[in-house]
Amino acid sequence: MCQDLIHKYNVAGPRYTSYPTVPYWDFLTFSMKKWKQSIKRSFEETNETEGLSIYIHLPFCESLCTFCGCHKRITKRHDVELPYLKALLREWNLYLDLFNHKPRIKELHLGGGTPTFFAPENLKFLISELLTGADLAPDYEFSFEGHPNNTTREHLQTLFDLGFTRVSFGVQDYNPKVQTAINRIQTFDKVKEVTALAREIGYTSVGHDIIFGLPFQTEDDIVKTIAYTEELKPDRIAFYSYAHVPWIKGNGQRGFKDADLPTPESKRQQYEIGKKMLEKVGYVEIGMDHFALPTDSLYRAMKHEKLHRNFMGYTASKTQSMIGLGVSAISDSWYGFAQNVKSIEEYYHLVNEGIIPVYRGHILNTEDLIIRKHILNLMCHLKTSWLEPSMMFEELPEVLIKLKEFERDGLLEFERKQVIVTEKGRPFIRNICMAFDLLLQRKKPNTQLFSMTI
Repeated sequence: MCQDLIHKYNVAGPRYTSYPTVPYWDFLTFSMKKWKQSIKRSFEETNETEGLSIYIHLPFCESLCTFCGCHKRITKRHDVELPYLKALLREWNLYLDLFNHKPRIKELHLGGGTPTFFAPENLKFLISELLTGADLAPDYEFSFEGHPNNTTREHLQTLFDLGFTRVSFGVQDYNPKVQTAINRIQTFDKVKEVTALAREIGYTSVGHDIIFGLPFQTEDDIVKTIAYTEELKPDRIAFYSYAHVPWIKGNGQRGFKDADLPTPESKRQQYEIGKKMLEKVGYVEIGMDHFALPTDSLYRAMKHEKLHRNFMGYTASKTQSMIGLGVSAISDSWYGFAQNVKSIEEYYHLVNEGIIPVYRGHILNTEDLIIRKHILNLMCHLKTSWLEPSMMFEELPEVLIKLKEFERDGLLEFERKQVIVTEKGRPFIRNICMAFDLLLQRKKPNTQLFSMTI
């Protein structure tokens, strides 16, 4: 990759799991009444045709991984499990009260934190109780994030029996020095063991999460980590850029010095090396930072232009409604976003009082909805168009002027009222989306809000 382009475009920018991005939500005009109206509207429009997605945030971890940007609580006390799960179910019932018939669940994902912090029997209690108030869509998909060190056969079997067919294991990197820096020690043999267990039980999609740009990580580390990954051949791979945002996440990302991180050039080279190795053995790049084998549902979704992106990342099918349960979880009605409180104590208090535990959100206006479609098109399909009048917006001419710079650099092409990202432009997809981000353009932040794009 041209070093000049890295220097030119390596700026702070959103990862676009939503538009508008959280720093540009209009908190002042948001209200619980508007949020309930938006989720009810979306439910009525799409429950029978699409169903809805559920994201459940399980925040507990026994130790702190210093690369992590997620909301978590560190504890070794497992008596926290059942009170939290019962609170989750109370929150779910508050949403059920808004609907006049049973919801159809199409996707359900357990994230964290560490979902496998919870005992298998407690996870069974949660899922079984949650499903009593819902139906399942014919093509539903349940998935969870597993820590290789504490995901047991019982975890895998229990969740499989409940309908889970996809699991992703956090690998990050196999170099002991890097693992020590990020406080995430796990051996290749352990990852191999849980990967084999999942396949033996019947999981149809086993994923590995790998991160590049970690402290002390070198290009040789990437070669070794990808070589190990190729040996296990997971069905899909999330190959993430480490997002260094210590000003947001506090002490969690201060377990090492900024000087310990690779340079932007080395970081990008790590990705390019990994990408070439993965593609050589049959993986296909999906959207941004993801790879899948042609047998995986994520690949099929891309081929049929059904790939979707939301706060869970890339998903193989679109649902207009996504309900986030648990502390810090974000819900999406398509017409609005709502984020739950981040304190577990406050979360308990609100759900026990019968209040949906949302503390901030945003209701999308007409312009927001149009820009959201353009950014989703770019992130999922690497192209967008304004052939239809419904995709036009007032400031489109100014956006097209900004895009001309990317065209001159060979990162995109124009073709009859549409823009297509080139292969050369894929690493700069976040930058291209930023040209459409009207809220970001109108109010440039005075302080750094986002991780670097390259």
